[in-house]
Amino acid sequence: MASALPVLANEGGLSRYLDEIRRFPMLEPREEYMLAKSWREHGDREAAHKLVTSHLRLVAKIAMGYRGYGLPIGEVVSEGNVGLMQAVKRFEPEKGFRLATYAMWWIKAAIQEYILRSWSLVKMGTTANQKKLFFNLRKAKSRISAFEDGDLRPDQVEQIATQLGVNEQDVVEMNRRLGGDTSLNAPLREEGEGEWQDWLVDDSASQEQLLVAEEEGQNRLSALRNALSVLNPRERRIFEARRLAEDPMTLEDLSTEFGVSRERVRQIEVRAFEKVQEAVKKNLARIESTAEA
Repeated sequence: MASALPVLANEGGLSRYLDEIRRFPMLEPREEYMLAKSWREHGDREAAHKLVTSHLRLVAKIAMGYRGYGLPIGEVVSEGNVGLMQAVKRFEPEKGFRLATYAMWWIKAAIQEYILRSWSLVKMGTTANQKKLFFNLRKAKSRISAFEDGDLRPDQVEQIATQLGVNEQDVVEMNRRLGGDTSLNAPLREEGEGEWQDWLVDDSASQEQLLVAEEEGQNRLSALRNALSVLNPRERRIFEARRLAEDPMTLEDLSTEFGVSRERVRQIEVRAFEKVQEAVKKNLARIESTAEA
């Protein structure tokens, strides 16, 4: 499916790429349904290609929302296209919803995983709250008009931590990673009284502790990825939409998507969570036993 897709080589070619993908026609619901059936039942690669190319604009639109992370837009779009192709492979037209609705979550998941991997934020991205902080910090700063570079003021840190339901220290660390270096001599307030270095306490971990923590984080992330493989497509879709998504879907939306009751969706979510928990424990135990050997 990917062989004939347009390629965005660099930032300078963005306008040309957008013009190129606009030439692919949007699909009417009936046409989309028939193409998806043809791909699913007969392996029609031409049908799959039409489904993918008709949604490249959706990928580009979603990818533009992640331009603030300092990564090449071409790679972000490329990762989003991979997510789109995964969605097309798994799309079930009989469920009654449009491909765009289903593909959106695959596209976002692919892009977010790429960003997390590229930023080497394994430790910061191992929990749902920390992942939420990573992808929502800029919006939270914008809401409180925290546009200045450098560290946030203590009151701003408190506001953001409260809004996102995360630890204040996580807010400080994430802001420093995303914002780059700042001068320790920068004034704490506009009046020039006091500097940021006056508030700093060197309680950082040693190099050995950092290496251990990083290795542990990598093991946990690897265990989680492997654990997801124990879920069937429906369980994984519901688990990721409810537990891993930036903006979790409601039970109502998922019940509509799968044509089952909200209670049934909740039951599937709980069962999927239990299966993932058990698989993660087994994977971590296996990793630890291998390390000891």
